[in-house]
Amino acid sequence: MVKLIALYRTPENQAEFDTHYETIHTPLVRKIPGLRRLEVAKVTGAPIGEPPYYLMAEMYFDNQEAMQTALSTAEGKATARDLMSFAAKLVTMFFAEVQ
Repeated sequence: MVKLIALYRTPENQAEFDTHYETIHTPLVRKIPGLRRLEVAKVTGAPIGEPPYYLMAEMYFDNQEAMQTALSTAEGKATARDLMSFAAKLVTMFFAEVQ
């Protein structure tokens, strides 16, 4: 299994970000074919100092090929367009293999 991870830095307007994320972005993510699980968590602290992130999303797929196929669908592209429209300067993304 592989997961695509999105880490979001703190937005200037947290309420506006949260509303968009919950009402527009998350429903788009849930429509991506092949998505096995979505976990979203607000970052509430760090062991030392202030955390550099506000929100974390983990999207699980069967494998890297399934993830790439899913992201190239119309639903995957719509999700990416939306992400760039509201969080392009806030998000860092990477994928990892689940052990």
